[in-house]
Amino acid sequence: MAHYKAANSKREQFRRYLEKLGVLDTLTKVLVTLYEEPEKPTSALDFLKHHLGAATPEIELLRLELAEMKEKYEATIEENKKLKAKLAQYEPPQEKRAE
Repeated sequence: MAHYKAANSKREQFRRYLEKLGVLDTLTKVLVTLYEEPEKPTSALDFLKHHLGAATPEIELLRLELAEMKEKYEATIEENKKLKAKLAQYEPPQEKRAE
């Protein structure tokens, strides 16, 4: 009996935690939006991901930062290739071994 109360207590704590942070309200709103859709999407999961992801502007900032970092990475790779080619001009040629 004590085990049942402990599990129930943990569930209740978790529910209060989700409610306090607004997770339950957000999920409810998205699910209501899905329910009210006249034409149901083929993938309810994609619908939820899209509507939950759209709620956070931080994601767009991270996408912009990622694109910027990719550009910097590509520029660094190109610079590295050029520097290696330049360095190869000043290194003595490697002799080929006789087999």
